[in-house]
Amino acid sequence: MNEEHPKVKYGKTGVILVNLGTPDSTKWLDIRKYLKEFLSDKRVIEVNPFLWQLILNIFILNLRPSKTAEAYKKIWMKKENISPLRHYTVRQSEKLGKKIGNEEILVDYAMRYGKPSIKSKIHKLKESGCENLIILPLYPQYAAATTATVCDEVYRTLLKMRWQPSLQIIPHYESNSFYIDGLVNSIEKKLNEISWKPELIIASFHGIPQAYFEKGDPYQCYCQKTTRLITEKFKKIPIKTTFQSRFGPQKWLQPYTDKTFESLPGDNIKNILVICPGFSSDCVETLEEINIQGRETFMKSGGKNFDLIPCLNDNDDHINLLENLVKKYFITK
Repeated sequence: MNEEHPKVKYGKTGVILVNLGTPDSTKWLDIRKYLKEFLSDKRVIEVNPFLWQLILNIFILNLRPSKTAEAYKKIWMKKENISPLRHYTVRQSEKLGKKIGNEEILVDYAMRYGKPSIKSKIHKLKESGCENLIILPLYPQYAAATTATVCDEVYRTLLKMRWQPSLQIIPHYESNSFYIDGLVNSIEKKLNEISWKPELIIASFHGIPQAYFEKGDPYQCYCQKTTRLITEKFKKIPIKTTFQSRFGPQKWLQPYTDKTFESLPGDNIKNILVICPGFSSDCVETLEEINIQGRETFMKSGGKNFDLIPCLNDNDDHINLLENLVKKYFITK
């Protein structure tokens, strides 16, 4: 054996949970940096790149960070000094690591935008001896602007690596029984906690522009499928699918969540629960946009009772789901 040969770690499997991302703080510059990376992704904003960069850098990145910072300040975990999304993603990786991790299986997390980057975690696991890599984008319903852009970043990283690990990217899991059961259990848990009876449950998913769907993005179909599967197991209260977080003047998937909140009391539906099945962790979109803005809109329009069902976050059902998704891709020796 050549004693001058560099030591090589090998034989391990690395698992990376990937979430959307989060700014490092609620400071204007940190928010701006995060928004710039996110809104510069050509899969997120599918318009003329040159024109979009002008709009982004001259207008949006000078005006939007202040508004976004205020939203983050309302939900920021001050004691831990992190966003809820980062908190829960860390907890998910830690709990999954305790269930399946050992000397041969290393579990970690990354963010598509912001820190820690996908690139940094792939290199870290490769240097730790991971010859096999399993990537789990934490998006139950596939969309080009979410799952596909995680794939893009993974491929860009591997493209520049001399010694690449084997790769498995776990696909969408909108109909996985562990996932559906977890959502149904979360509804039941909330019903046991409240003293009033909801007349309707709103299943609010993040929207995408209607044009993306018309170009062939299957996202809306997967969202509707998730709602249908929940409804088949939970028949006590009607469930309605809506779409939130639209951005810009173009038409997005409908019905819009905020407009639905405005109209329901006029239709004599004044007691509602809201669940956000497309989000794996509570975040600014669920905690601020829905539970603060949405609640205010609904109540001002004449609503009586409103509550948000938490995301699966780091509860046992979610960790069991993540284990189920990951373990089928382990390479047996």
